Amino acid sequence: MTAIIDFLNNVFWGYVLIYGLIAVGIYFTIRLRFLQVVHFGEMIRSITAAPATDRQGISPFQALCTSLASRVGTGNIAGVAVALVLGGPGAIFWMWVVAFVGMATAYAESTLAQLYKVKDSSDAEAVYRGGPAFYIARGLGMPWLGGVFSVCLILSFGLVFNAVQANSIADAMEGAFGLPKIATGLALAALTAVVIFGGIRQIATVASYVVPFMAALYLLMAIIVVIMNIGEVPGMLWHIVANAFGLSEAAGGIAGGVAAAMLNGVKRGLFSNEAGMGSAPNIAAAATPNPHHPSSQGFVQAFGVFIDTILVCTATALMILLAGVYAPGGELTGTQLTQASLAEHVGAVGPIFVAIAIFFFAFTSIIGNYAYSEMALSFLGIGNKTGLMALRGLVLIMVIWGALQAVATVFNLADASMGLMATINLIAILALSGTVVALTRNYFEQRKAGVEPKFRASEHPEIAKGVDREIWN
Repeated sequence: MTAIIDFLNNVFWGYVLIYGLIAVGIYFTIRLRFLQVVHFGEMIRSITAAPATDRQGISPFQALCTSLASRVGTGNIAGVAVALVLGGPGAIFWMWVVAFVGMATAYAESTLAQLYKVKDSSDAEAVYRGGPAFYIARGLGMPWLGGVFSVCLILSFGLVFNAVQANSIADAMEGAFGLPKIATGLALAALTAVVIFGGIRQIATVASYVVPFMAALYLLMAIIVVIMNIGEVPGMLWHIVANAFGLSEAAGGIAGGVAAAMLNGVKRGLFSNEAGMGSAPNIAAAATPNPHHPSSQGFVQAFGVFIDTILVCTATALMILLAGVYAPGGELTGTQLTQASLAEHVGAVGPIFVAIAIFFFAFTSIIGNYAYSEMALSFLGIGNKTGLMALRGLVLIMVIWGALQAVATVFNLADASMGLMATINLIAILALSGTVVALTRNYFEQRKAGVEPKFRASEHPEIAKGVDREIWN
């Protein structure tokens, strides 16, 4: 089993996804005419618009915060440090590149999720349901493939990745405060239960308070560090760019030089922002966009990639690089490197701050990941009260188990599962790329005409197949 899983991971993460995610991002960047640059202001406008009067969905801001809850996790703290150690400072430049093209991919997949969403009144929440499984089934007419996608998502994001996040929290709490892992696991499970048993709306509400606070506090610490070392910042930014292209001192001793910088930057960037993975569209579908057009939620989720990588990951990188404790290929890596770097800047409070940040980042990832798996459960037709209770119980068990131990084979299985899930999603959004382009064109034609964009399915028979006309008329 281990040999098979390792083979699948080598295929998915060594070849298919590393090149596939980048290629799809470049494809949508070009086909949408560099939308992430030209229409950056539209992202802000879509997030800050007042919530719509339709109470069936959550607000665009809540959808953004819930997707960020999942995106912004331990990868933004430990993952960036690993990328630096294995790939050198140049890895950060390639993380920026991945985020730039990933914004176009995130726009495409979340726009499709909005278009093909459905109303779900089978439970007390009566929320919108949607995501890749829905646009695969309704847009491509392949419900069986949507089922495969849903199973992969529940296995990876809903269960195993939540164990990974719990493991990170338990390690951080034990290292910073000496707390036993079982105590952390039980407390974390209790806290998780309070949130997830309230369903999608409760998760969105909690995320809309916790995520902005958490991200702002972390970025504030980075700003303080940058101000303390302002004279070194321009040189450090040049060092990142030069190292990415081998223009500095032979990539600082990193084996593989430019290739190592590119590979590690791309890998960590993709793991961090999740663009193209098919995860964030699940919560994007739950929103009632304002303006009432599928593209509106696409802009919101594209901005989520910007926040995750360009802001939060860069903040971690600068705190590490400006500390002077980082050594290319060194033994100090992951969370410990980030903690040692902050200790250099602000003293003993640094490691404690990182431990608290990991707690918030990882905890919100757990509830965000659960929200995704609830959407997948709904697609499989078992999103009733019994199905949801079973899923929530399994999530809590995985949180406690993950806090106590890390079993490599299980985590590798989740990687393989996510690899299959992402591959299916990339094929689907490429197949539906014409629909994305048509929606985008329609959105900006209305903006140009001076009217607020509104999508009406009856006016677009060429893309209306599989679309819920009650929602979009």
